[in-house]
Amino acid sequence: MDFIQITNDPDFAAFAVSCGVARIMVDLEQHGKQERQGGLGTFISDHVPADVPKVRRAVPHADLIVRINPLHRDSGAEIDRAIADGASHLMLPMFRSAEVLAQFVALVAGRTRTIALLETRDALQTLPEWAGLAGLDEIYVGLNDLHRELGLSFMFEPLADGVVDRVAAEAKQHGKRFGFGGIARLDEGLLPGRVVLGEHLRLGSNSVILSRTFNRERIEAPDSDWHGIYAEEIRRLRHAAQVLAQREPAEVESDRLLAMDLIRRVAQTLNAR
Repeated sequence: MDFIQITNDPDFAAFAVSCGVARIMVDLEQHGKQERQGGLGTFISDHVPADVPKVRRAVPHADLIVRINPLHRDSGAEIDRAIADGASHLMLPMFRSAEVLAQFVALVAGRTRTIALLETRDALQTLPEWAGLAGLDEIYVGLNDLHRELGLSFMFEPLADGVVDRVAAEAKQHGKRFGFGGIARLDEGLLPGRVVLGEHLRLGSNSVILSRTFNRERIEAPDSDWHGIYAEEIRRLRHAAQVLAQREPAEVESDRLLAMDLIRRVAQTLNAR
């Protein structure tokens, strides 16, 4: 499976790719994001359109995903610029209907690959209407916004509730690539990265966004050997994926039950606060 590093730093993007990261994302989404996520401790991007060509020059052969703003009056110009600047994939966030997603695909008009970021209740409810849309290449479940729209307390509850399984099945039925959420380092996070990785492999996920834990030292201690630490964490993640891919069906089911139990325990703790 492919790992996605979100960055607008060309040098870091090139280094991440050299470590085996297959996909770089420049995140241009800003419309409404402060209102949705401000004060929640989540990362709100400061990326700008001018970052796209700089990153593309640094990683000429990697997938370059550009997350644009939700569809708006000037989306056509935003899409045209991202494609001209080298985006290989465009990701549409916060859509609520098959009609809006179809408009996005029509604006792209086959010039690059398209990703539907499923992160609203309405998009989930209408999934069968748009999952097979011609011109749509990939479905990615954004757990940060989706779990809040569903009234849940922990980001991974849609995984325990079968929501992510349902999206994975729809994507597979229509031959679309699929991914979900983010992943922390193998032994870190409320739901450890190793557990999350096992679920990605169980569901046939093709990609996952690396959380900020992977480049924590780069951000918090830039004078440290963050290059070595980052490279080692990516190596460990890739090795773990290879090992987990060899599990027997009984082991996969055992790991699934463990993941569900851990998710429910975390959710109960958060609800009790």
